[in-house]
Amino acid sequence: MARTQVPQTNAPHARVRGARPRWWTELPLIALVYAAYSAGRLLARGDESSAVDHGLAILALEKRLRLNAEHPLNRLFTEHSWLGIPADFAYASLHYLVTPAVLVWLFRRRPVRYWAARTWLMLSTLIGLIGFTLLPTCPPRLLAASHGFVDTMAQYSSYGWWGAEASAPRGLGGMTNQFAAMPSLHVGWALWCGVMLWRYGRSRLTRTVAVAYPLLTTVVVMGTANHYFLDAVAGAATMGAGLLLTGPAMRLADRVKSRFSVATSAARSPVVSTGCETSAGERIPHQRGADGSGPAHAEGADSTADDGAAAAAR
Repeated sequence: MARTQVPQTNAPHARVRGARPRWWTELPLIALVYAAYSAGRLLARGDESSAVDHGLAILALEKRLRLNAEHPLNRLFTEHSWLGIPADFAYASLHYLVTPAVLVWLFRRRPVRYWAARTWLMLSTLIGLIGFTLLPTCPPRLLAASHGFVDTMAQYSSYGWWGAEASAPRGLGGMTNQFAAMPSLHVGWALWCGVMLWRYGRSRLTRTVAVAYPLLTTVVVMGTANHYFLDAVAGAATMGAGLLLTGPAMRLADRVKSRFSVATSAARSPVVSTGCETSAGERIPHQRGADGSGPAHAEGADSTADDGAAAAAR
């Protein structure tokens, strides 16, 4: 008799990766994480003197490393409005548009890959929040004019919805943390988008965008004087740390969910005893043979005994 293979539905990751994500659970989760990130980013402002000291320390380190991409890019954007204005629009909007768009694309087109991608993005964002809290950093645009930086967002504010306080809409500058420069999650999120598009996109155009978008974002954040080059490097490192934590975090979530499911099932399922007789002396149905005439195991036992005797005779 052929043996029936029972699927192992409780194996680690099989349950999660085999299931299709549901938007009514994913959307509130993403909204909750982003709200926590925004609130934490706003609360972790730090004092201005410490933030300025950290910004100057980054500049000094870049000088020792002979890195100075910010000044030439910033001069280019301030002297040529046809570069500076699009760069300001890109800085103020793309990370709010492209990142959710890639998430939705993965949700619809690559649901099996969505879980790990979403977890990676969320963990990296929370790590970035820790960085903002521990190392409040003044961006180049807020340093004294003697350091040679111009705030392009303020210079071209008449062209967009933002004012002189970062990329926040006019009148809402007080609701953003202007010292959240280290690490640059503009660069980190763009890198995440690039990896997703490169890995799961199929067309040459998709892969071109996958490479161009993170590079363009890095140039924009430095040219608009919103971030140092080392902020961009830290943003990439943050995504790397989030990627390393994604596997353990998913396995932990699987174990917690599996134990919760087992506990819930045990609480709902009645206890059924096996191998016992009723008060009338009749065995429970699953112990009867296929024709209902007698215990199924008896036939199996007789057959086994006959086979054993035959083998011994041979």
